[in-house]
Amino acid sequence: MILAGGNSYRMKELSNRRAIAAMPMAGSFRAIDFALSSMSNSSIQKVAVLTQFNSRSLDQHLSSSKWWDFGRKQGGLFIFPPMLTTDNSHWYRGTADAIHQNLDFLKQCHEPYVVIASGDGIYKLDYGKVLEYHIAKKADVTVVCKELPPSEDITRFGLVQMNEDDRIVQFDEKPMAASSNIVSCGIYVVRRRLLIELIEQAVYEGRHDFVRDVLIRYKDVKRIYGYRMEGYWSNIASVESYYRTNMDFLKKDVRDYFFREHPDVHSKVDDNPPAKYNPGSNVKNSLVANGCIINGTVENSVIFKNVFVGNHCTVKNSIVLNDVYLGDNVYLENCIVESRGTIRADSHIVGEGDPRIVIESDNRYVMQ
Repeated sequence: MILAGGNSYRMKELSNRRAIAAMPMAGSFRAIDFALSSMSNSSIQKVAVLTQFNSRSLDQHLSSSKWWDFGRKQGGLFIFPPMLTTDNSHWYRGTADAIHQNLDFLKQCHEPYVVIASGDGIYKLDYGKVLEYHIAKKADVTVVCKELPPSEDITRFGLVQMNEDDRIVQFDEKPMAASSNIVSCGIYVVRRRLLIELIEQAVYEGRHDFVRDVLIRYKDVKRIYGYRMEGYWSNIASVESYYRTNMDFLKKDVRDYFFREHPDVHSKVDDNPPAKYNPGSNVKNSLVANGCIINGTVENSVIFKNVFVGNHCTVKNSIVLNDVYLGDNVYLENCIVESRGTIRADSHIVGEGDPRIVIESDNRYVMQ
């Protein structure tokens, strides 16, 4: 199950048009592609995506399961938005409630274990190895964890402390002060029947959050272990982390890890022509997606699909999302340009410090 219905105030205007799980990544991907690809590559055949906030873009992206090879007779890709019924009149009130409203799906399945993942993580993971670890430890719940460097703002994550056997002894959800540099990646493995039991009990007691009302509440009662993830991992649920994660893909080792090392990352494919570089264009250390036409200078930037860069334009250290038109003589630096916009000729926009979001408002562009 992929929890992809959330929103974050840390994303500011970027989440006004789409769910965080649908945020464009690395030129040609969406954030949810990384969780879906890890599940497909781990031979998981049945995947449910729980959507809610601003889900139209995400629904369009998931309109066909073939891109991730879930179009099987046994299994498949299921999209579960909140559903009002005679017994329920609520939207998803939390992660535990989202699972609870789809318990019939879990009860009708026959698989003994459930992988729960968030849709805003950028990583590659073999869930089979996590399951092997889960079984070997005789765990009730296994939480995938990652040790982050001290420079990371880890107070926006759930922090865990483990004993020498990697059993979780302390779990702090988004604390004011960091007590550990090991964070929960929002990925869990749990036995299906136990998950149903825990979710039903939590909602019966009026509790709706999986972390606070299940993991933290049961950490001394159930055997909850941490699985240490190796390799790259990032969560994009803030403007700063979204910008930094896209910029990480300009590093050769990160690109090779995701796109040249097995297993592959899959995504929905658009029938666009290759990027076109006209005479006078100059591109350095950038990702340029298909469908783009480049006439100016692009340096240290990520240019998404169907972007037009006009004559004598300069784009530096910026992210330009899909279907943007940059007029002649535009200068962009340290910016994130929202999709489907037009930057008028001779505009000069520079982000000071944090990346600046450029959005359209009444035919003008407002820098937030």
